[in-house]
Amino acid sequence: MSDVPVSDVLGPGYELTVLPMSDDYEGEVVASLVRRRASAPTGRAVLYLHGFTDYFFQTHLAEHFAAQGIDFYGLDLRKYGRSLLPHQTRGFVRSLTEYFPEIDEAVRIIRQDDGHDTVVLNAHSTGGLIAALWADRVRGRGLVQGLVLNSPFFDLNVPAGLRIAADLLRGPMSRLPTRAVLPLGLSTAYGTSLHREHHGEWDFDLEWKPIGGFPVHAAWLAAVRRAHRRLQGGLRVDAPVLVLCAEKGLQIRDFTPEAQSADTVLDPEHIARWSTKVGGHVTCVRVPGGMHDLVLSPEPARKQVFAEMDRWLACYL
Repeated sequence: MSDVPVSDVLGPGYELTVLPMSDDYEGEVVASLVRRRASAPTGRAVLYLHGFTDYFFQTHLAEHFAAQGIDFYGLDLRKYGRSLLPHQTRGFVRSLTEYFPEIDEAVRIIRQDDGHDTVVLNAHSTGGLIAALWADRVRGRGLVQGLVLNSPFFDLNVPAGLRIAADLLRGPMSRLPTRAVLPLGLSTAYGTSLHREHHGEWDFDLEWKPIGGFPVHAAWLAAVRRAHRRLQGGLRVDAPVLVLCAEKGLQIRDFTPEAQSADTVLDPEHIARWSTKVGGHVTCVRVPGGMHDLVLSPEPARKQVFAEMDRWLACYL
């Protein structure tokens, strides 16, 4: 059973429900479901899944859907944001399937407790990869009516040789201790392009979403590469899918103005290439001037992203 909703850190209109999960290899586990209700119920809901080094804070996204009569739910996955407990390693799992129980519970609450019959998963980056895998697992059950994937993490943005090396080491990496960290260094280009104390326009908790990101643990990367292999081999998601990604990518470590008009985390070419592997009904849209989290892009690109989502939802749902 989930806890009674309480006020969320995002302020009036946002409710938080803590979802107790089964213990894992680090001990106690919870997830956190944030609810923003529309003014009147319509039976439609969006469930948002964040990416790596992330949590739900995009209130303008929630308000956009709520204004159209769509209840919005943001899920902070285990070991992220509101769900991070003192004894846990930030963002660490040994398999992306570990996230399925909190998605299951969130969808159960949305559908059974709150009475929605139309549910769309809106997921960003690593959340997009998780959402695709989850939707493939529950196909045929009518639990989700559409997926809107914002720059989903469908491949590593590294040279091909390093991707091959990561795959060759996938088995040994998965057996390393939890705290074994890969010496990849930290890029601040993306974080500083977003936060208003640097070069961006957004405010978010720098403990929950630090400028330099989270350390990359070897066992986590092994889990991601197994998930990539599964997706690239072809899923059979039976709901329509919208994949949105930036028009161009940019590999830099430190901020330059160009960082605010490109994806500095993933390669949009990879996203577009693998998008058709999600299911049989996929629309892929490239957004000029888009950043990695497309809804945090500068206004012209952001407006196109919202327009594309609205048009797609109107067509298919």
